[in-house]
Formats: sequence, C-alpha cells, structure tokens
Amino acid sequence: MRNHLTRHVTLKLAALISAPFFAFGTAQAQTSDLVSKSALRVCADPANMPFSNKAGEGFENKIAELIAAKLELPLQYTWFPMATGFIRRTLRENRCDVVIGYAQGHELVLNTNHYYVSNYVMVVKADSELADLTTMADPRLKGKTLGVIAGGPPATHATKRGLIGKAKAYNLMVDRRIESPSEEMIADVISGETDAALMWGPIGGYFAKQAEPPLKVIPLTAEKIPPRLFFRITMGVRQGELVWKRKLNSLIRRNREEIDAILTDYGVPLVSEYGEPLEPEKAQ
Repeated sequence: MRNHLTRHVTLKLAALISAPFFAFGTAQAQTSDLVSKSALRVCADPANMPFSNKAGEGFENKIAELIAAKLELPLQYTWFPMATGFIRRTLRENRCDVVIGYAQGHELVLNTNHYYVSNYVMVVKADSELADLTTMADPRLKGKTLGVIAGGPPATHATKRGLIGKAKAYNLMVDRRIESPSEEMIADVISGETDAALMWGPIGGYFAKQAEPPLKVIPLTAEKIPPRLFFRITMGVRQGELVWKRKLNSLIRRNREEIDAILTDYGVPLVSEYGEPLEPEKAQ
C-alpha cells in the first residue's frame, strides 16, 4: 500500500517469552476499554488522495462514513501525515481507534480481515506503443524511461529486468501536504518526460482516471518473480483489541458490496486473493 509494506516480521520468540506474563482476558479487557463508545474515531492522513483528506474526498473517508453509519455513531478524525511515526502518534496514543487502510501482516497494528486486494500497475498514455503491454518482461520496455517510487517493489522488478538505468525515481515517504510524488509521476507521463509510471494500483488508478484524457492502467498481474506486487488491505486496530477487530470484520463482511462499489468508483484495480485478475463481472 502507500506504505509499501513488503517485509513482515514474525517475532515468535518474543511472543513465547512474553506469553506467561499476560493473562489473555485481562489484556483484552484493558485494550477493549480504550475504544470509544461515543464515536468512530479514525486515524487518517489530512492530504493523501485518493485515500483521505480533510475535506472527506478520499475512498477511505467514504468507507469510514459507511462504517460510522452502520454503527450509528458520529465520525471523528485524528489527522496525521502517513509517514514515520503515524501509528505511534495516533493509534498507540489512543487518539483514535482504527486506520481504515493498512497492509495485512504488518506488526505495528492488529489487522482485520482484508476488505480489498490490489496490485501495482503501469500507467501509460492510452495511445502509447506500450498500451497493450501485459508484463514488465516485454522487450518494448528496453530503453524506455520509467517512473518508479524509490525502494518500492516495482523498482526491484525494474532492476531485475534491466530497466532501471533510465528510470526516474520519486520519494517514498513524504508529507503529502508539501510534496505529491504520485501526481508528479502522472504529470511526467502526460508531458512525455517518462514513458510509463509504476505505481501502487489505488493511486495509479485514481490519478489516471482524473487525467485528461484518461491514461491507460495496466495491472501487473503477470509478474511471477519476487517481490510480489499485490497486497491485501485491511483496517488496523491496536494490538489486543480482538472484540473491536471482530466487530469490524462483521461490518466488512456484511457491507462488502457497498465497499466494493466505493473502491470501483475511485478506479481502484481489484485482484483476487492471490493477486490474479478477477473475472470481468467481479472487476466491475
């Protein structure tokens, strides 16, 4: 996701050492008491379209509104840039109770069940010679200038394919109130400074749809070499908040169609559980 979480650490030894010292019921009661009963308190970035912004225009804003309505609670936000320190300064400080979008498996949060799966994409002009491309192994990419986020999985793929020499790198972790690499990447494709942009699907899909004329989005579902280019996206809560997690899981399950409709409206490319293309009717 926009955090490019590709390394998942399992601290089994630490868990085994700590387990005897914490009674499960006590820990659950303590963390559950932190969740507000009077509002849906959401941790979010104030300037991170298409995910969220203070004006409530992102798809995570819309999903938060849906969840709040189903809970019959008012919606409250704690705003903080989605960069280093985000979880520590929001969720862990008990200033809010849920992050609407977080990559599955990351140890900073307790993940709900995933509510969508997306992958990285290649964004090109609709009339480009690359518009019918399906894989980064295509020889037509040789000698092309690719826009890549520094340190992201597509940059590794580009390096393995020998495509990194002419690549233009963009920053990974930024304060979107000041800098917007995603919009720069799209602008560079439009201007011709780059031939294609390798982007996280929800970002590429949204900005390609906003461009005039719209750009072509090519889901990179055919890439089989590591690192993987698809991620399951969940909601994140504090570690130990199992009751709250189960409630959100139930809401995700019961409102799947409405959530999918929001994602589709924002141009989010959806793939299967294992990063494979969906059947046409399921991808609508």
